[in-house]
Amino acid sequence: MLNRRQFLGTAIAAAAAGMIDPSLGVATTPAPAMKEFTATRAIPSSGERVPVIGLGTSGSFEIGTGAEERDPRREVLRRFFAAGASLIDTSPSYSTAEVVIGDLLAELKMRDKAFLATKLSGVVGRDAGLAQFEASLKRLQTDHVDLLQVHNLGDWKTQLALARELKAEGKVRYVGLTHYLDRAQDELANAVAESKPDFLQINYSVTHRDAEKRVFPMARDLGVAVLANRNFDDGNLFARVKGKELPGWAADVGATSWAQLFLRFALSDPAVTAVIPATGKPDRESDNLKAGVATMLDASQRASLIAAIENG
Repeated sequence: MLNRRQFLGTAIAAAAAGMIDPSLGVATTPAPAMKEFTATRAIPSSGERVPVIGLGTSGSFEIGTGAEERDPRREVLRRFFAAGASLIDTSPSYSTAEVVIGDLLAELKMRDKAFLATKLSGVVGRDAGLAQFEASLKRLQTDHVDLLQVHNLGDWKTQLALARELKAEGKVRYVGLTHYLDRAQDELANAVAESKPDFLQINYSVTHRDAEKRVFPMARDLGVAVLANRNFDDGNLFARVKGKELPGWAADVGATSWAQLFLRFALSDPAVTAVIPATGKPDRESDNLKAGVATMLDASQRASLIAAIENG
């Protein structure tokens, strides 16, 4: 793992060497000389380490087959893997996202570099869940996934039991439960306390901090990994800081954008294993990846960021 000074030097050098790839029609940046420059955290149930910056696919990868749509997403993935990142979160309920991810991973020959997470979503009963999972494998062009989550707690007892069957068969490595709303956090906490999955996924951002009350302490106590979603509050955080300069202390932690501060805020809670911001734009992906350094925000910096948002 690089220290902050080494990371910034690598990032600046890579940016300076940026070029245009005519085959993609978008700006590209050569892979850094040292591949790993994103911090990692351990999955409590196994000790396996995963990079703290993941990639969500809701919306951003729900696209068609045209080059004008596919080329930027291919470049997003190229930059993602070049930075040493690996965790991609998707779902069969995200329209075409699984197909797009499957196609692009195959084209890039990067399936073995991906920590691939998908979901059992909106189905009731074991047979329906199994059929959905098998269809997901076909769309993703793989014979296994690294993480299978029960989406939004739908029929969660039946579907989590199925996920554990698939884990025993070697088709799944980890199992989890998810939700994305503040009002569902007690329900999620109850389900996690009862079932003790490997992972949980929940919303967490500067403006939505309810997970700190019960979900995060419980995850630490039970040894459950946490994926934090909606880190930008569906883009609302950017609207709140539009036209504003970064706080003076941002330079002290090597942050050069609001996105990096928002992601580091989420990662500064010790319960969070990884964040999964979604983007289909290569430059935004590069910016997000720069949040994946070891230096996070201290208590005073977190309070300052909250105040900047809430008082703005």
